[in-house]
Order: sequence, then structure tokens, then C-alpha cells
Amino acid sequence: MSFISYAQNFEDVLLWRALKQVPAGFYIDVGANDPELHSVTKAFYDQGWSGINVEPMPSYGPAFREQRPRDINLNVAAGAGSGSITLFDVPDVNGWASTDSGVAAAHRAHGHQVVEHTVPLLTLAEICREHVRGEVHFLKIDVEGFEGDVLRGMDFTLCRPWIVVVEAIMPNSRDSNHGDWEALVTGHGYQYAWFDGLNRYYVADEHAELAGRLQLQPNVFDDYITHHLDKAWRRGKELDRQVETTWQLARSADARSSALEQDVRRAVQRGAELEQAVAREAGHAAALEQDVARSVQRALELEQDVQRAVRGGAERAEQLSQQMLQMRQQLSQQLQQRQDQVLQLQAELRQSETVARQLENNLHQTAAWGTELEQRLTALYASSSWRLTAPLRALARRGDNSLPRLAVRALRAGVRRSARWLSSRPALRRVLIPLISRSPALSSTISRSLQAIKQGEPAAGAAGVPHLLRELPLSARKVLDDLRRAQHPTEH
Repeated sequence: MSFISYAQNFEDVLLWRALKQVPAGFYIDVGANDPELHSVTKAFYDQGWSGINVEPMPSYGPAFREQRPRDINLNVAAGAGSGSITLFDVPDVNGWASTDSGVAAAHRAHGHQVVEHTVPLLTLAEICREHVRGEVHFLKIDVEGFEGDVLRGMDFTLCRPWIVVVEAIMPNSRDSNHGDWEALVTGHGYQYAWFDGLNRYYVADEHAELAGRLQLQPNVFDDYITHHLDKAWRRGKELDRQVETTWQLARSADARSSALEQDVRRAVQRGAELEQAVAREAGHAAALEQDVARSVQRALELEQDVQRAVRGGAERAEQLSQQMLQMRQQLSQQLQQRQDQVLQLQAELRQSETVARQLENNLHQTAAWGTELEQRLTALYASSSWRLTAPLRALARRGDNSLPRLAVRALRAGVRRSARWLSSRPALRRVLIPLISRSPALSSTISRSLQAIKQGEPAAGAAGVPHLLRELPLSARKVLDDLRRAQHPTEH
């Protein structure tokens, strides 16, 4: 980044070339004037340096305190002794303020207004003793012809700036005045290094290597620009940004204008559509008005119909009332009939209950008779005559319980037991089955017999029991069956 110079004659460029390797250095500026305009220390302050600004003009105090908060800003004059001094200010020319009455007279002779101010006066040695705590890297003195007095108040044994820069010409002229004060510098161990046409540069003997860096005027290799150019470039860039912003706004405005134009066209088209819609709605409104008129007419007709219906409804209501009365009478008659039927059914139910009680009594009587009969049969079976006549009854018996039938059943039972026994013996089956299979007739007979054995013989049917005797015990019913067979042996 280029070094920005604020000094009137590029003094800060030369000093920066010599001292830029010093970080956060310290300076003393006697006759500082303005914190920025023609300032030798502004560029150094921006690089992190600080120092002492001695400016007697009261009008510059607020600007220094605002813009140079790290600096020591003294609103006093520096001279050969302490006290107060009259300062001659030229308001229409910045930097022409001086403590030399002869300089002030010359300014008046050239037509400039001169204003006198009385300000405190301190020696530079006093200022250094109070405020300097380390190295001073450069001292700049520009007091419009009063440089000799400032140097007479300096103690170079107490404070030794590395470089001393002193304005060396009379105000508003090219005549040098360094012959009056130069010995006050070179006589204390300083060497002359450079004259830039306005200021003379001196280097302390202990920093003589800096002299070679000051012996060329500021040039392109110092890579610097003036603060005016920097501000112009900044303003130019700002203007470029503003122009770009303006162009963007213009393009945006043009886009908005185009959009608005399209919106206007759409609005016009929408207006035409709305106008057509209004015309259609007007037609609809007229049609609706006709519909309303027809509806009103229809409402009047309906009102008349309602009135007629009301009148007819009253007559119909009377008819319905008579019909309802008739229906109530019919329902009352039917209800009376149903009540009579219920009473009749209740009487029949009572009769049925009486019959059921009679049947229950008969059943009890029959059960008692069956019990008595069972007792008699038991006595009969126990008598000697019953046992003596048993063979005769057996021979005379017919049917399923006759002796031939009993013998056949016994024979079949034996055959079945034998077949079951043989079928339960696998060894006998393996021997008999091949033999039996050689005779188809024998094989068929045995198959039918086995099938009959598996199905079993049908059970002998039990004698029918009359309905009134079903409540008798099983033993009683068996006795009765035996008695029937005894009385009618030929039936069996």
C-alpha cells in the first residue's frame, strides 16, 4: 500500500524513508498548526506513532484533541524562556501565525489582516522534561521566523532527537535564515544532511547512518501519494460506487417501469374485462329483476293457494276429526273383544289345569297298582308251583326265547368266540389263510361269517309299553311282559 503524505513539502516522505523501521516511534512537532493539513506527523500517527504537538493558536486545540487522542497536545508557544508571548495570527492564510513582530509587519505590508493573541510561553527543554520518557525519533520546528528562539530553549543533552527538521527560510520568501541558528544544532553533536528547499535536516552523531537516507528528494521509489490524491481516489471510488448504484437503481427503475407498463397493460385489459363483466352483470341484473317480478307474482298466487288450502284444510281437518272418532270407537270395540277372548282363554286354562290334576291322580293310582302287582309277582316267583312248572314253560315257549332258538344262539356265540380266538393268533392265521384260500366256497362262507360276527346280531325288540304304564318301574314292566307270555304262550 502506498505511503500517504500530508506534509507541505513531503517532509514526512523523507522522514519515513529514514525511520520506517521504527515501530510506534515518538515525535515532537513545534508549530504543529493543523492535525492534518500540511502536517508532518499525521502519516506517522496513522502508522501507530505518537508524540507532542505544540501549537499556540487556541483555534486548533479542539481539532487536535479530537483527532489526536494518543498525542500530548499543548496549546502554548515554545521560546527561549518561560512566561507569555504575543502571537500574531493571519486568519486568511493557514500556517502564517508567528511570534515575530517583524514577520507580522511584513504580512500587514502585503495587505493581510493580523490578529494578536497572548499565550503561555515555555522552553522546549521544559516541555521535554515534563513529557518525554524515552527516545525522540524526530523533532520538527516550523514557527515562521522564530526558530532561533525555540532552539535556544532546547537542551540537546537532556533530549536528543535522532533527526531534527527546521524550517530554514523567511516566511513568504526564499531567503534562508539558517545562519542565525544552525550553530545551535550542529554545535550539540548534529550533522547537516539535507536541504529540501524549505527545511534543513540534521542527524545526531550517534545515528549518522540515517544521513544517507535523507540525501535524495522524495521520488517514485518512495511509493507515496499525497493525501489530496488519496482523497480524490477515494472520492472517485465512492463516485464510481454511487454511479454503479445509480445505474443499478436506474436499471431497477427501468425494470420497475417495464413491470409497471405491463401492469398498466394488464390493468387496461382487466378494466375492459371488468367492463364486459359489468355489462354481463347488468344483463343478469335485468334478468334477475324479471325473475324477481315473476317470483313476486308467483308468491301472490301461492298466497292465494295457501288461503284456499287453509280453508280446505279446515274442512279436511273436520273430516279427519270425524274419522278419528270413528277409529277410536272401532278400536274400543276391538279392545273389548280382545278382553273377552282373554277371559275365555283364562277359563280354558283353568279347565286344562283341572284335567292335568286328574291325570296326575290317575298316574299315581297306576303307579300304586303297578307296585302292588310287582309285589304279587315277586311272591309268585318265590312259590313252589312256579319253580315246578318252569320246564313246562320253557318247552312251551315260542319265538326268540324258545329252546331251539336259544340253542342256535349258543352255537353261534361259540363260533364267534372261536373265530375271535383264531384271529388273535397270527401264527394260526398264517397257516389257515393259505388253506382256506384254496376253496373259494369255504373262503366266501368264512368271510360272510366274519362279517356277521363283526356286525353282531340285531337286538330283540322290547315289547311296546302303553302310554299310561310308562311311569312304572322297569321291573314292573318286565313282570307284566312275563305274565302276558304266560297267559298267551302261542303268540311267542
